[in-house]
Amino acid sequence: MHVTIEGVPRELKTVWLEDGMVKLIDQRYLPFDVRVYEAKTYEDVAVAIEDMVVRGAPAIGATAAYGMAQAGEQGLDLKIVADRFRKTRPTGQDLFYAIDTMMAAAAGGQDLLAAAERYARDDIERCRKIGEHGAKLIRNGTRILTHCNAGALAAVDYGTAMAPMRVAKEQGRRFFVYVDETRPRLQGARLTAWELLEAGIEHAIITDGAAGLFLGRGEIDLVLVGADRIAANGDTANKIGTYGKAVVAKENGVPFYVAAPTSTIDTTLASGAKIPIEERSPQEVLHLDGHPIAPKESPARNPAFDVTPAKYITGIITERGILKPSQLRTIHETPPSAKKKPRTKKR
Repeated sequence: MHVTIEGVPRELKTVWLEDGMVKLIDQRYLPFDVRVYEAKTYEDVAVAIEDMVVRGAPAIGATAAYGMAQAGEQGLDLKIVADRFRKTRPTGQDLFYAIDTMMAAAAGGQDLLAAAERYARDDIERCRKIGEHGAKLIRNGTRILTHCNAGALAAVDYGTAMAPMRVAKEQGRRFFVYVDETRPRLQGARLTAWELLEAGIEHAIITDGAAGLFLGRGEIDLVLVGADRIAANGDTANKIGTYGKAVVAKENGVPFYVAAPTSTIDTTLASGAKIPIEERSPQEVLHLDGHPIAPKESPARNPAFDVTPAKYITGIITERGILKPSQLRTIHETPPSAKKKPRTKKR
């Protein structure tokens, strides 16, 4: 990811470990200011996840992996650290996948710094392959709708839903992206638009409520979104508002694709009915950039995610290819800690 910090262009990942600190691009200040958040302790890492310094399921997973490696270097009890991280954000599966992976590495006597770096490299590789597979869906002139941010900022690099766009752009195709603003935190308007601008991809920001109009008019050919957790049957949790886009896309015959690495698939859940849905502070709805936008006496509800049933999903773009929701049970990567040890025969 190409960014400019203090006037100096640099190639940075979303999260990395340097000088004993977990460092992250602080997404709360984008697109107007690029700052680096420095987490000196695991509590700093936990706060970064809770306060959305970092967001996006793969990016949160990598952040947790680096945080556990940092804690291990500091000689801390990893179980305490893991328990703290598990309480930060409940919906995204990659957080728990990363914690389980790092706990398994520790139990196996592995070097935790090396394990965290390997986790981050694997995330980059998974997203790169998602881009290669998904780019086949994008032709010259394709008009894409995306919701929330699933670009490089939502992963270590490349991104998920944006990875096919990046690859298609690199392959010389011209296409157009409609970017939902994504209330209440405006990840589409603030982050996706910024990433598309940096990549030189043509786009326009639209209000969340405008997507149905463009779908109904036949002005959108493809819907492409990311995911925070995918159940075994293909039901998918993503940013609030995704479900409605899927229903309208289906009604208008527009293919709806989810892009996510297999680390986002939770085969312990039979359906999306069991996916925990995070509800965040009402203040995110009632305020914009710290300014009230509603009567102070009015309450608000703020679920951060919704679940799109598998019947509305055309396919899921993973690092292993584009799959039907019904195929997920057979391709999931089981976290190391969840693998059963082979039974030994009694002598």
